[in-house]
Amino acid sequence: MDTNNQEFYEDEEVQEIPVRKKKKKKGLIIFLVILILVIAGSAGYYFYERQKPIETTKDYLENMRAMNFDGMKALLQSNDMSALDDADITSNAYTSFFKKINEKMSYKITKTSFHIQNGTASVTAHIRYLDGADIYKETITEFLKQIVSTAFSGSTLTEEETEQKLAALLEEKSSTVEDKFTETDITYPVIEADGQWKIVALDADTVRVMSANFTNVQDEIDQSLAGLNNPDAAAESATPSSTTSIDMENDHFTLKLTQFRIAQEIDDSNCLMLYCDYTNNSSSTSSALVDVQLSASQNGEKLSPAVPKEDDPAINNYIAEVEPGNTVTICYAFSLNDKSDVTLEASEAFAFGDGNVTSQTIKLQ
Repeated sequence: MDTNNQEFYEDEEVQEIPVRKKKKKKGLIIFLVILILVIAGSAGYYFYERQKPIETTKDYLENMRAMNFDGMKALLQSNDMSALDDADITSNAYTSFFKKINEKMSYKITKTSFHIQNGTASVTAHIRYLDGADIYKETITEFLKQIVSTAFSGSTLTEEETEQKLAALLEEKSSTVEDKFTETDITYPVIEADGQWKIVALDADTVRVMSANFTNVQDEIDQSLAGLNNPDAAAESATPSSTTSIDMENDHFTLKLTQFRIAQEIDDSNCLMLYCDYTNNSSSTSSALVDVQLSASQNGEKLSPAVPKEDDPAINNYIAEVEPGNTVTICYAFSLNDKSDVTLEASEAFAFGDGNVTSQTIKLQ
């Protein structure tokens, strides 16, 4: 009897041991599963939050591309768009042109720095956009040619008419000038405020991209017109080349110094008469006044334009309109200080800093 009971208990004890092991293993598995879920949930939450400033930046760039100023403003923490105040892209006259320009913009996010504790991030976008320098150059050159024609006819343009003419020329040149793209990286600071991620502020680089590297056409017009009244400044702002004679040729014109002589001004003082052959190489009428800037100096001092006593038709040719392919002899006149050597410098009138300067020194005795 006791033996049977003993065997019974022994059997029972043998059966209990594996049952306990299964419970321990099962508990360990459940713990590991919970731990994995917690870790995965934390990582998932982090990456979910990390994506938010990236999506905000993408939305901001899409609104840039669409020229949606209200959409951009809504994504700015500062809610301030004043950086666009002096840019032509806010003018209704240029809306169509800039929309076409910005539609060609493309981008990709290349780098992200995310600080979940502070609710801040920085997102870097690599942007490929259209560089409008050639379009603006062609537009302003053509505009100034038309301004000269208007001045000859005795007419003047109102501010509204000027803006409309510029807008029409921008549209025209954007269709004929080959697209030239440039690339840049812009890092956008992004911050979380009231549960929403926003770009901190509208920056100058973004305005430059939207404006195709050219903020204000009217400002450039004013500077170019100032250059007409101060040719010395225009020549000094250009980039010198290794050319040592007045002999220039480009797509717009050819200019070559052919001769010079000393004459008298209306007050009987001496002046220098410089004769050049000017050829219009463009496809429309133009003039040396629009295309070329020529300066002269003695002993480092710039010479002033002169009014010769004699009436020379070549002087009038300087401002006259010349048909495409035609060549005329033009004359520049400068007041002389003495009989010392004269240094001449010629440059493209509206090369926006990338034109050549040709120079030549002539001896008067």
